[in-house]
Amino acid sequence: MSPINHRNTTEVSEFLLRGFPSQPEVQRLLFPLLLSIYLLALLGNVTIILLICSDTQLHQTPMYFLLSNLALADLGFTSTTIPKALDNLLSQKKTISYYGCLVQMYFYMYFGNCDCFLLASMAYDRYVAICYPLHYFAMMSHKRCLQLAVAAWLIAAMDSLVYILLMSRLEFCDPDEVPHFFCDIYPVLDVSCSDTSIIETLVLTEGMVVILGPFVLIIISYILIFYTIMKIPSAVGKRKAFFTCGSHICMVVLFYGTLILVYLKPNSKQLDLKDTVAAVMYTLVTPMCNPFIYSLRNSEMKVAMKRWLGQEGN
Repeated sequence: MSPINHRNTTEVSEFLLRGFPSQPEVQRLLFPLLLSIYLLALLGNVTIILLICSDTQLHQTPMYFLLSNLALADLGFTSTTIPKALDNLLSQKKTISYYGCLVQMYFYMYFGNCDCFLLASMAYDRYVAICYPLHYFAMMSHKRCLQLAVAAWLIAAMDSLVYILLMSRLEFCDPDEVPHFFCDIYPVLDVSCSDTSIIETLVLTEGMVVILGPFVLIIISYILIFYTIMKIPSAVGKRKAFFTCGSHICMVVLFYGTLILVYLKPNSKQLDLKDTVAAVMYTLVTPMCNPFIYSLRNSEMKVAMKRWLGQEGN
């Protein structure tokens, strides 16, 4: 049980976000950098969504249907945290309201959990495509893809709601300085004067299942995929099979590598510069890279892009 902190409590109206260095010259460098990456993330993910939704062939392909959902989740994920961080880089106060913090935390967890489940769904799609190619369209029907996508959005919504309801019952100490550039669960718990043991236990049990469960499914899927690929007699066939998985593997490594660095290390409540950099990676850099990795590595996306640009030009 975590002891209850007996520092002075007050009715919280806002939190101070202290995630970025306070030196003005550093902040002047960070703002254009983060803004540029954020705009690229917006442009890339919006393009992916519009391209897949406007192209019937892509929209009816299971992998691209799931990719459009992933792009939508990435769009929400990065837009939940980065605009407020950019605003605080220009502001002297660097605050977020109490209710704004809870809302930000909810959508951060919501879209982040969606990413986890959608990446697992995409790994299952690649597993079926390579291990059971003759049954692919039967096993990955539009109905099945819709079920996977709806399940990802609904489970993430319910899971995030549980945390926010528990967080809303906590009392907070004065001063309310959150050692992060957005309202993540551990940094906010760190400034609470209430007993946070229930929420911390929930994070370490149910929360780890939500994060690591899809990761384990992804690993199992790719173990089976690699085992199947190694049985392919043709070297060309092996390269083609590895190529179809390459984009997804890149995204999993980028996303989960930084996520695990922050949440699965000792003393994860004490954030340092490396944690801030890792958080920027999975909240901003990964959503930016997602559409470019997929569009540059897939011939279908290139063909659809040319077809779409041709229609726009007419």
